[in-house]
Amino acid sequence: MLVIPSADMMSTLIDRSAPPTARPTAVPRRRTRVLALPEARWALSALLLFLVALAGQLLGAPDWLWEPLYIAVYVTGGWEPGLEGLKALKDKTLDVDLLMVVAAIGAAAIGQVLDGALLIVIFATSGALEAVATARTADSVRGLLDLAPATATRLLPGGGEETVAADALAVGDTVLVRPGERVGADGRVLDGASEVDQATITGEPLPAAKAPGDEVFAGTVNGTGALRVRVERDPSDSVIARIVKMVQEASETKAPTQLFIERVEQRYSLVMVAATLALFAVPLALGAALQPTLLRAMTFMIVASPCAVVLATMPPLLSAIANAGRHGVLVKSAVVMERLGQVDAVALDKTGTLTEGTPRVTEVRPLPGSGLDEDAVLRLAAAAERPSEHPLARAVVDAARARGLSLPDAEGFSSAPGLGVTATVEGREVRVGAPARLLGDDSAAYEEVEAEGRTAVVVLVDGSPAGVLGLADRLRPGAAEAVGGLTALTGTAPVLLTGDNRRAADRLAAETGIHDVRAGLLPQDKVTAVRELADAGRRVMVVGDGVNDAPALAAAHTGVAMGRAGSDLALETADAVVVRDELAALPAVVRLSRTARRLVVQNLVIAGVCITALVVWDLAGQLPLPLGVAGHEGSTVLVGLNGLRLLRESAWTSARKGSVAEHR
Repeated sequence: MLVIPSADMMSTLIDRSAPPTARPTAVPRRRTRVLALPEARWALSALLLFLVALAGQLLGAPDWLWEPLYIAVYVTGGWEPGLEGLKALKDKTLDVDLLMVVAAIGAAAIGQVLDGALLIVIFATSGALEAVATARTADSVRGLLDLAPATATRLLPGGGEETVAADALAVGDTVLVRPGERVGADGRVLDGASEVDQATITGEPLPAAKAPGDEVFAGTVNGTGALRVRVERDPSDSVIARIVKMVQEASETKAPTQLFIERVEQRYSLVMVAATLALFAVPLALGAALQPTLLRAMTFMIVASPCAVVLATMPPLLSAIANAGRHGVLVKSAVVMERLGQVDAVALDKTGTLTEGTPRVTEVRPLPGSGLDEDAVLRLAAAAERPSEHPLARAVVDAARARGLSLPDAEGFSSAPGLGVTATVEGREVRVGAPARLLGDDSAAYEEVEAEGRTAVVVLVDGSPAGVLGLADRLRPGAAEAVGGLTALTGTAPVLLTGDNRRAADRLAAETGIHDVRAGLLPQDKVTAVRELADAGRRVMVVGDGVNDAPALAAAHTGVAMGRAGSDLALETADAVVVRDELAALPAVVRLSRTARRLVVQNLVIAGVCITALVVWDLAGQLPLPLGVAGHEGSTVLVGLNGLRLLRESAWTSARKGSVAEHR
C-alpha cells in the first residue's frame, strides 16, 4: 500500500516557484501538509462519515438515516484502492488492495456492515499514514531544491544587468550576487570578496571566505560583500541538481530483495485467494452456517495479505538514499544502496582520491655554501617560476605567497620541457628544474628528498646549487580517519592502487595506515587487481576519480567516484558519487547501507510474525474482524515507519560517529 515516489511524483511535489530568500541562514525543509494529500482527505472523510453513522446507529436512529452513511464510507474510503486494484487485475496482477476492498464488501454482504465499514476506515487511514510517510521522502529531496534561488542577476557584456530564471543561466555567464542573496549557480568568483555560508552544501559550520578564483555553489548564502561569479556548471549539473536527479532515478529502481519479494507476492496472493475460497467452500459443503463461515474467510483474506512484507524493503533503502544525498553522497539506485552494505574489501586510488591532486611545496632545503636561507631560496625560485603555467611552478609560487614573500620581476624567462625554467631575478641567473638534468651525477643534494617519496626540484643561482624544494600531493583532510573506518567495517585495510611511483605511494600508505600498496599500475592493471580480489570471494568497492580509474570502477562490485575532481567518464561509470570529495562520507554511507539492510530484516520478521500469528488465531480460534484489520494494518504502518527512520538527520550522524569510533 505504500507508494514509492517515482520521478514524476517527485517532480509534482517539487515546487521551485518560491522567491530566493535574502536571509543568510539555511532554508528550513518544508513538510507537505497532511490534508494536501488526497489519501488523507479521503481517509478523513471516511472516518467522519463512519463516526456519524455509528453515532446514529447506537442512538437508535432510523435505518434510512445511518445506513446511507455507511455506504458513503465504502465509497469514499474504498473507491481509489478498488480502482487501482481493478487496473492491476486488468494487467493480470493481483493487487492486495483489491483483496481488502473485496473483504469489506463481503462482510457487508452478510450483514456485517459495521465491520466492513470499520475495515474500510482503518484501511484508508493506514493508506493515508503511508502516503504521509512517503511524502516525507519527497520533502527531503524538495528541501534541496528549495536551496537554489528561482532567479539570478546576470551581467550583460556591454554593461548593465538583467534578472533571469536561475535555470536559464549558461556556462560562461557572469552573475552578480549581492549581500544576503543566494548564489544562483555553481561557479568561480571573478571579482569581490565576501564570506559565504555553505553549511547546507558542505556542512561547514562557519562561513567560508571567498575571493577571486574561489569556487562557490548554487544555493549557498552570500555574506556582506558583493561577488561577481562566472558560471562553470549548467544549472542542471549543479551539486544540488545532481543530488536531486540521482535520488529521483534511484526511486525508480528496485533492490534484488524487493524484486524477489514481489515475485513471491504474486504467487502468494494466488495461494491466499485459493485458501480463502477453500476456507469458505469446504465448511459450507460440510453444513456450516453461511454467515460465520464467510466472516472467517474474509478475516483470513485480510490478515494473510502480504502488505507488510511488500513494504519491508524499499522504505529503508530509499530513506537511506535520500539521507545520503542530503550529505553529498549520490547513490544511483536502490540496488547500489543494498550492495554498499555487502562490501568487504576496498581499493583506493591515490591521486585525486586520497590526495587533493594538486602538488604542494612541503619542504625547502638550502644547500651549504649558498648563503641563502629557506625564504630566500623559495623567493628566487618563485620569482623565476611565476611566468610558467606548469603545475609545479604554480605550487612554488603559491608556497612563496603563503609565506608572505614579495616576488621581484623576472627577466629573460625561458622554459625547456623536461629541464625547467631559467630567468634573471635581481641581476642573478636562476634556474629551477629536475635534479637529474641540472645536477647530473651529483645526487646527494636531492636523493634524500626523493627517498621520502617527494618530487625534488633543484634551484641553481648563478650556476651553483642553492637549494632543493620537496613537493608532494597533499593528503585530503580526514583521509586517515576514512581508511581507519573502512578497515573497521570490512575487517581488512584498503588496497592502494596507483599509477604513481612506489616511493610516493609508500609514503602516502604510511600516513593513512594502508599496507597493501600496488604502484606503477596502468588502467588494465587496476582492473586485474580488482578481479583478483573478486576471484578470492571479496565484494570490492573501488574509489577513484580519473579516466584511468573508470575501468576499475566498472569492474568492481561497487564503484564510487570523487565528484569535484572526478572525470566525466568516472562519474558516469561509478555507482555512487561523493560530491564534496569528503572521504569521511565513505565509511558513513557503508554503515548507513548496513543499517538499512538490518531494518529490512527487522521488517520481514515483524511482517512474518504478525501475519503468522493472525492467521493461526483465525484458523484455530475466532479472530474478530475488527481486531484482524487492526493487526494487519498496524503491522503494515509499523513496517513502513520503521524503514523511514533513516530519513532522520540522526541516522547520518550516527553513521558518522560510528565510523569515527571504529577508527579510534
